[in-house]
Amino acid sequence: MYALQVTICAIIVAVAVSAPVTEQEVPILYHSSNGPEPDGSYSFSFETGNGIRVNEKGEPRKSVQQNPENEYPLYVQGSYQYPSSDGSEISLTYVADENGFQPQGDHLPTAPPIPQSILRSLDYIATHPQEDNLRK
Repeated sequence: MYALQVTICAIIVAVAVSAPVTEQEVPILYHSSNGPEPDGSYSFSFETGNGIRVNEKGEPRKSVQQNPENEYPLYVQGSYQYPSSDGSEISLTYVADENGFQPQGDHLPTAPPIPQSILRSLDYIATHPQEDNLRK
């Protein structure tokens, strides 16, 4: 079994190494960068010749949640766009703060709506917690 795994690994490496690599230099059309400032804030943006555009800025903000370790967490917001393989433009905006990374974009999958029967069940469970203790 080990020999088979090594052989498969060697084949994958050989194919990867022998694949032609086409390096194409992509020009930077625009670049701007500020910071990091003494308070931790920063910003940057750039655009490349192949259609990639990126913007981001970050700044410390007082946390809504009291966190003694990091009273002023970094609040980051940004966006990026790039052409997809079919020629359409992929665009994503995001915020990152004490609640985590929160992306938004039309290309991102969304969860299906929760069926009403499940919502009713969850509501029932939330309003009847004492029944859980009776069954133990």
